[in-house]
Amino acid sequence: FIGIIVPNLYLHYYSEMLAQFLSSYRDYHYKFLVFASEHGAEEEQQYIEELLSYQIEGLIVLSHTLPSEKLASYQIPVIAIEREAEHISSVNTDNYMGALQATSLLIRDKCDILIHINVNVKKSVPAYDRIRAFKETCEEHHVPYHIDLSVEGNTYQEILNVIRVIFDKIESKYPDQKKGIFLANDTYANMFLNLIFQKYGTFPSTYEIVGFDDSPIASEAILPITTVGQQIDVIAKTAMDLLVRQMDEQKKRAPKPLGEPIHKQITPILIRRNTTQ
Repeated sequence: FIGIIVPNLYLHYYSEMLAQFLSSYRDYHYKFLVFASEHGAEEEQQYIEELLSYQIEGLIVLSHTLPSEKLASYQIPVIAIEREAEHISSVNTDNYMGALQATSLLIRDKCDILIHINVNVKKSVPAYDRIRAFKETCEEHHVPYHIDLSVEGNTYQEILNVIRVIFDKIESKYPDQKKGIFLANDTYANMFLNLIFQKYGTFPSTYEIVGFDDSPIASEAILPITTVGQQIDVIAKTAMDLLVRQMDEQKKRAPKPLGEPIHKQITPILIRRNTTQ
């Protein structure tokens, strides 16, 4: 058995990542025990202890709740995905490159104002580079920009309510300008796109939207969404390869643990669809 802890399943990135891991059974023949950790460190620690009682051989963690130092203390192979991972091995997207691609596209399409919408990401989390790259690229090209990090909530509806408030502010502040909106993930991008359609009944020329992940919602939206593809299948396979290698080592008579954590970075791919020129 391998344990998996995800923060939630309403963000399409996590549900697609989980689907990729579950489908890996045919290649690796490991079964998975999955917990969604939405209520803090105490709950997550309880989940991990329960997983250990099932004698899991390894653990994949996508949540941000427990520090990597604590995860390393459990003395089993652990792989982190898109989270702080100083003390454990990890697989991440090159978030800076992805945000650079998204921002550069909106600049090339001559948007008057660029806006990035995200949660208030900690600098230790790899996804912070999406914010950093957006800011630095806008400043390098002397393009007006705004960063909104007010997204929060523990349910789809709570987050949608916040996105609606952000949308209304953008509508009132930049009514006649061409707005390039770069959102932290495809779920947020789809919410924003739906709000546009609810107001206008179409996708006006005053908007361009770029998401992040290339989860299924991006291609299935009412208007297919331009996004930064994280190559979720490659991330999942790389994580499994890395974890299985460590678990196999643990089974040896004289196992040699990793001297240092291994950190792998996967190149993202800009996928142009109908929400940009």
